[in-house]
Amino acid sequence: MSPFHDDKDGSKLPLPLERLRVLDVSQVMAGPFCTMMLADMGADVVKVEPPGTGDQTRGAMGFKMKGSDSMGFINLNRNKRSVTLNLKSDGGREALYKLVETADVLVENYRPGVMKKLKCDYEMLRQINPRLIYASISGFGQTGPWSDRPGFDLIAQAMAGVMSVTGHPGGPPVKAGVPVSDIGCALFAVYGILSAYIGAQTTGRGQYVDASLFEAAMAFSIWDTSEYWGTGIVPGPLGTANRMSAPYQAVRASDGYFVMGATNQKLWLLLCDLVDRKDLPEDPRFADISSRLANREVLILELEKSFATKSAADWVTAMLAVGIPAGRLNTYPEAFESEHAKFRQMRLEIKHPVEGTVPNIGFPVKMSGTPQQVRRHPPLLGEHNDEVLAEAGIDANRLADLRARGAFEP
Repeated sequence: MSPFHDDKDGSKLPLPLERLRVLDVSQVMAGPFCTMMLADMGADVVKVEPPGTGDQTRGAMGFKMKGSDSMGFINLNRNKRSVTLNLKSDGGREALYKLVETADVLVENYRPGVMKKLKCDYEMLRQINPRLIYASISGFGQTGPWSDRPGFDLIAQAMAGVMSVTGHPGGPPVKAGVPVSDIGCALFAVYGILSAYIGAQTTGRGQYVDASLFEAAMAFSIWDTSEYWGTGIVPGPLGTANRMSAPYQAVRASDGYFVMGATNQKLWLLLCDLVDRKDLPEDPRFADISSRLANREVLILELEKSFATKSAADWVTAMLAVGIPAGRLNTYPEAFESEHAKFRQMRLEIKHPVEGTVPNIGFPVKMSGTPQQVRRHPPLLGEHNDEVLAEAGIDANRLADLRARGAFEP
């Protein structure tokens, strides 16, 4: 039994979003990650893809597997069904309109204005289904002077200020190692969608959700903007250090780096006692958090003199034993192979009809009463065309008509 199940009475509750039907008209990362989170919670997500190529991450984004799909696609699209529709054709649009009739949510991440040209924008689709929640994900949002710019995680990180505080002082520009703009935007989009869905239960009306990579990146900058608004000083990069507390960063031991944080006076005194440096608390440069921040560089040099006497692993063990937060610097293989990640089930093995058994990143939130599960493998391109369109009430004659009008051809 999973450590996250709470089924002592043997009952099986439905997943919380089991009644939610989502049309995923998105590609690459932010949109598909958003809809996968909804799917993991039980939503019926129908991925609407261009015929022929499908989602760009299937074949054009690297990490190729035996079949046509990449490992990136496989990790972003579990629990979904796939249909192929050419939305540039009358037949493809008509099929989408039919799907919209019973949908609760539509998520798209085309460049602003594209869906309007395709006659698939919110104003058009709300006439078909007034309860529809329509979420647009873009680089800079649907309005404003930058709205028509193409949006990528790198561009958003740079223009939102994230790269200005990433890296080491005096070094070249550095982006965050993981796509914080993309993933952050996906998270905020889910937040907006579910808030709108809850509201629709009362009002009977859907609404438009406008999420952007740029604003997601800015929303993550709470500490940095607080410093700027509070002091007037423009924040810069600090490496692994923290602008609100010191010592709180990566530090060098005898055999390499580890991370630690003595973020308050109690932890600071514990640290000084642990490294047998009674001189440090008595030094006015390190008397309180403000002093330690102002003299952080010399503080770290002093601490690293003591840290050089033992290995990183020894220091981590010693610090944890007395209650000081500390940890090793793991590579991804080391992180996923750690006993904690294994216990928390952060690597899943799923069955795929072409690739066999493939790894997937585990569920980042655990639900005791309605634990998530992989109900569907990442879909093959157009795998569910007949199934989904039949559910929408499209019979054989109408299907033939849609096909003749270009619905399923590139």
